[in-house]
Amino acid sequence: MEKLTVIAGLGNPGRKHENTRHNAGFLAVDLLSGKYGIRVDRLKHRALTGDGTINGKRVLLVKPQTFMNLSGESIRDIVQWYKVPTENLIVIYDDVDLPAGTLRVRAKGSSGTHNGMKSVIYQLQSDDFPRIRIGIGKAPEGWELADYVLGRFGSDEAAAAAKCIERAAEAAAFMVSEGVEAAMNRFNGDQKD
Repeated sequence: MEKLTVIAGLGNPGRKHENTRHNAGFLAVDLLSGKYGIRVDRLKHRALTGDGTINGKRVLLVKPQTFMNLSGESIRDIVQWYKVPTENLIVIYDDVDLPAGTLRVRAKGSSGTHNGMKSVIYQLQSDDFPRIRIGIGKAPEGWELADYVLGRFGSDEAAAAAKCIERAAEAAAFMVSEGVEAAMNRFNGDQKD
């Protein structure tokens, strides 16, 4: 049986969370869904899922519906059910520790300040899986972090955010066929830190 790659975008379910900074991972999965004709509409393992192919490879697109801080529970269930090795899991998420509009592809690493990633790492008991970080920048002075990440992109940042999310989707598709090292070389080099 050919290997399956799971591409999980992190976010929060529900209308009020649509198009918020914290849902950048969901938005990237939505772009992949549209581009490759993979409907992400089956509720399994507490996630919306859809299977199909990207660049001739079998993938499962995933949007956990557990709310961000419990994302790992859903992802753990999927990884165990499909017997997916962690190197075949790609997690896409927003990151306040990166400047807005910056994209970073990593083969593994810590969760940083991201509660969704803390949950994923805790549930998998491993941080050894590829991830794509979408920079949303730090919260402005005086803002609560939660209010910032749960807010929508302002008009001044919307275009850069959309471009970064689009590049995140491209990076995930590229990673499926070419691997994480090639994706790091291609997508990490051309941006300012």
